[in-house]
Amino acid sequence: MAKIRITAATVTSLMESPSPPKTTFYFDADLAGFGLYRTSGGTGTYFAEFRPIAGGSKKRIKLGRVGTLKPSEAREAARKAIAHAGLGKDLSKDRSDARASLTVKDLASRYIEEFVATNKKESSAEFYRMMLRKHIEPHIGTSKASVLTRVEVQRAHSAMSKVARISANRSMKLLGAAFVWGAKNGLVPENFNPASGVDLNREQGRERFLTQDEMAQLGEAMREAETVGFPAKVTEAKHAPKGQLHVMHPSITGAIRLYMLTGMRLREVLHLRWDDVDVDRGFLFLPDSKTGRKTVVLSAAATEVLKAIPKVGVYVIAGESAGLDNERPRADLKRPWAAITKRAGLDGLRIHDLRHSFASVGAWSGLGLPVIGKLLGHADAKTTARYAHVDAESSRRAADAIASQIAIAMGEK
Repeated sequence: MAKIRITAATVTSLMESPSPPKTTFYFDADLAGFGLYRTSGGTGTYFAEFRPIAGGSKKRIKLGRVGTLKPSEAREAARKAIAHAGLGKDLSKDRSDARASLTVKDLASRYIEEFVATNKKESSAEFYRMMLRKHIEPHIGTSKASVLTRVEVQRAHSAMSKVARISANRSMKLLGAAFVWGAKNGLVPENFNPASGVDLNREQGRERFLTQDEMAQLGEAMREAETVGFPAKVTEAKHAPKGQLHVMHPSITGAIRLYMLTGMRLREVLHLRWDDVDVDRGFLFLPDSKTGRKTVVLSAAATEVLKAIPKVGVYVIAGESAGLDNERPRADLKRPWAAITKRAGLDGLRIHDLRHSFASVGAWSGLGLPVIGKLLGHADAKTTARYAHVDAESSRRAADAIASQIAIAMGEK
């Protein structure tokens, strides 16, 4: 047993030294009962040791891993545990009771609100909340987190897969991350993760590129939607009187055109503010896209679309609360998109396929993958590489040009 003053500097020095041949304990020189131990594998763990007020043998509880907890945080947790023991309370029992009562819903909710919402984008937190509400809660939400088995998780995944195969996979990723976070924060036992090792559904990338004829069909359907209108049975509009035509607001068809002509992400289009638009210079300045701040170069066609959209509120694409004090962006385009694709005879076409089509036209035009990646806002070149097979035509033209010069030099032509 060694005594040291547990500070950030001493802990860093200790963890950088060679691993001990066996588990070694280090007690703090200032706070009796507070310490850390290091295993032969190099792992360090903070602990608090105390004797219950009623007597008996000493108790030791783990506070957290070195690296997960700062020394100052571990010291405060130890002080609390020792103080509780002095008052006749058993913190380890309290923690055990809390673990026993924690449900899967509680664990996932705390992970989302305490970690995701504070460390990632709000859109990510909202997506996780939806996955929890729609897929995890109905199947294992009320199950106790600390006794959940992998078999139960696998069965839940199978049940989810009958409704949404990809969402079932995403739910397992969320559940696994929640258990990892929960273990680091003492909510579930260390190294306990029943979502680990679950067999996931096979995922195959769906990339559909619109042909010129399909683009023409889509354009014709949009012009009809914003001028003549569609029958209510086509639009499935909630309040449209039977027998009357429902004309779509130009911001809806404008959103789809803007999506097609810029290759922006749908959320970027729907969250676009008029303050972010510089029509005169031909730029959109997005303050918070998926990959951070982003500048979108506007084509002449995209600029004309923006000029044709009426200004109703702060967002370019008007939502239900447009113009009100608590204005929020439009959530999605599912209903109008379904009506337009149905009218165009393009059932099954996803709105995200428009972004793929923008990239494919760029590849066929010989722009090259780096340029396409920049236009799409890809942070990683590997993401753009999915369009390499479409880019074959530009490579073929380059190969023909090079080979032709060589053939001429050789006298073959």
